[in-house]
Amino acid sequence: MTDFKNIIAEAISKAVNLGREEIYDYIEVPKDTQNGDYAFPCFKLAKSLKKAPPLIAKDISEKIEIDKNKIVEISIVGGYLNFYINKDLLTQEVLEQVEMQEDYGKKEENSVGKNIVIDYSSPNIAKPFHIGHLKTTVIGGALYNIYKYLGYNVIGINHLGDYGTQFGKLIEGYKLWGNEYDLSEDSIDKLAEIYKRINILCKEDERVLDRCRENFKLLEQGDEYCTKLWQEFKDLSIKEFQKIYDLLGTKFDSWNGEAFYADKTDEVIELLEKSGKLVESEGAKVVDLSDKGIDTPCIICKSNGSTIYATRDLAAILYRARTYDFDKCLYVTSYEQNLHFKQVFEVAKLLGINEKYTNGLEHVPYGFVRLPTGKMSTRLGNFVKVEDLLNETIEKAKKIIEEKNPDLENKEEIAKKVGIGAVIYNDLATSRIKDEIFDIDEMLNFQGETGPYIQYMYVRTNSVLGKVRKIPEVKDLKINLLQDKYSQNIIKLIYNFEDVLNQAIAKSEPSFLARYLMDLAKAFSSFYNENKIICDDKDLQDARIYLTFSTNKVLRNGAELLGIKMPEKM
Repeated sequence: MTDFKNIIAEAISKAVNLGREEIYDYIEVPKDTQNGDYAFPCFKLAKSLKKAPPLIAKDISEKIEIDKNKIVEISIVGGYLNFYINKDLLTQEVLEQVEMQEDYGKKEENSVGKNIVIDYSSPNIAKPFHIGHLKTTVIGGALYNIYKYLGYNVIGINHLGDYGTQFGKLIEGYKLWGNEYDLSEDSIDKLAEIYKRINILCKEDERVLDRCRENFKLLEQGDEYCTKLWQEFKDLSIKEFQKIYDLLGTKFDSWNGEAFYADKTDEVIELLEKSGKLVESEGAKVVDLSDKGIDTPCIICKSNGSTIYATRDLAAILYRARTYDFDKCLYVTSYEQNLHFKQVFEVAKLLGINEKYTNGLEHVPYGFVRLPTGKMSTRLGNFVKVEDLLNETIEKAKKIIEEKNPDLENKEEIAKKVGIGAVIYNDLATSRIKDEIFDIDEMLNFQGETGPYIQYMYVRTNSVLGKVRKIPEVKDLKINLLQDKYSQNIIKLIYNFEDVLNQAIAKSEPSFLARYLMDLAKAFSSFYNENKIICDDKDLQDARIYLTFSTNKVLRNGAELLGIKMPEKM
């Protein structure tokens, strides 16, 4: 399709003799369509051109050479240059592309042969999968889907928290109280109770904490008893986690957790020793990063010789670079781990691997998910299990659907799509870095900015399409019948779908797509309310039907990329 923004950027670039890319980044889409389809804020050039923005706008408008068949009008408003594109050309191109591409918005020219590793979800074994884990699972899953849709080779990794002192604690707790618990049922809840009890005991008695540390040391050394218990806890945990992943439709290409890298940490230590940057500090081995502006040293080995999370992350970077030859390796974790990843990414530069890999490391932080009562803690037993939450949301969705449409078939399946879609959209609707308070009633509001609202608008498009025998072909449409502002709002949004997907991966921000789908759903609602789609004028009906079909397709494709399944009826 014609890249109108690029045409404008090229023309301005020639008129002011500045780089096209810089100009391109400055071009905006006005909120009010009266101010054009694109706008260039001339104050961005005021410093370099040493002129007032209105004068710059006037100069550019006089010098600019642009294809009048594509950009039909240029106007000046204050310090802004406003550009109006050819509506019929845009409409024709958009609808033709929708007709030609089943995967509309997919453009692979920038993605061929590129490998993207995404490390997400990564719950701790022997602990409940709570709503904090849900956010990384949903964000990572959406990024995985979008990258794959755009043609990248994507490797999704569930880096399980299956190693560390916490397992020394759990082993010690099981030694003390294991005979009190039957792990054949509700195993994770019971392991969580043991973990809560042992943490309390560790605070009361330092000697218990020492025994926990020794248990982990034995686990690292392959002690038969500790290893057997650890494996049992892991198997029970994965079985429980899989129930949640099945509900969410989440899949992974690798389940290699921390333990997988335990025997690969010696190489990390050797490489860091060769670099001359590994030093001793209070019995531990650390890398001093103060020269990189990081005041806290990165611990590689504890004073008792045990490795830590950072050591295993470094081993994972080596393994992933060699195994996947990644262009990017994303880590979707809470912003509490910002310092950890700053340290690890800096230390990774000392491992002697190609800069391609260290430059491709990216932390994708997200904010906390809080209960109305405050922050969660597995140590204190204050958390909400995702399985319970999803089931509760599905049940509430079912009640709402039964009230709205008691005769609807397959209510169970539809409620599942609506309930889970509501949870996923809620996690993705705002910038990932923002904290959120979890409110089931709010996320199931069919009239709010929610997943169910988008699903409802999709179902409305289905209802309209179900009233015609077949979808017309674009070559038979009278494009000029779609010049009204409600039709054009939809056309412009559909045109921007590919750009939104690329923005989402460029910023690792699925909320761009979530907000886009909300805008498209709202635009269709306005179009539906203001225009009679099924009407006596066949040409007008065909044009509006095809626009409805296009909306239906993009809503479905976009929602599925977020992990939201669309019901055909509601």
